[in-house]
Amino acid sequence: MAETFNWDKFDKQVDLEALQLDVRDVEENGGGDFADIPEGQYEVAIEKMELIESKKGDPMLSIWFKILEGEYEGQRIFYNGVMQPQNYKAFGFQVHRNNELLRAIWDCEHDDVEFTGFADYADLVLDIHEDIDGQLEYLLEKEVDKKGYDQLKIVEVFEVE
Repeated sequence: MAETFNWDKFDKQVDLEALQLDVRDVEENGGGDFADIPEGQYEVAIEKMELIESKKGDPMLSIWFKILEGEYEGQRIFYNGVMQPQNYKAFGFQVHRNNELLRAIWDCEHDDVEFTGFADYADLVLDIHEDIDGQLEYLLEKEVDKKGYDQLKIVEVFEVE
């Protein structure tokens, strides 16, 4: 007799409503052959922003930028800011890099974005997303560094009219 597996644990890891929307989007717009987004500047909106767990189990700031115009309209640029608290030499830099991007996205004062612990940081990220959702769009610059990693920078913030 086959062993019963508890699939509910996977359902708790997935936003099932968002997944259904993603699947519908792929069905309607195609989805298998997304081109790499080249270096350049793109007008984007933030589609999704949250603190999640990376494949390796580290906390990670995940931001999905959706391109609004041009040849790559509708495609996404992903920011995955991994934080490794066990790597004390890199952890401070990783948090700083995430904080700088959050400050640019939120267009706020320096002290408005601060890491005081992971639970508070996750709440802050959700609060920022809620505050900007549908209100702001961005000119995002994408570059690739010497190691081949995407480097993203907010060049300009626009209010949605």
